[in-house]
Amino acid sequence: MKEYEAYDVKARKKVKILEPKLVQLKNSRWAVKGKSSITGLTVFRILSKAEAEKLQK
Repeated sequence: MKEYEAYDVKARKKVKILEPKLVQLKNSRWAVKGKSSITGLTVFRILSKAEAEKLQK
């Protein structure tokens, strides 16, 4: 899976997502969930439709 970045609230900056996992939200949108590379907290990034379609192929 491609490397993604998400905003870490505790670190107050964008960080790389470790152990990224593709998840589907209740409204059928796709997101990437994983751990922050700096603090180890769970970070979350909602994907665009184009990004989600690429990953599903």
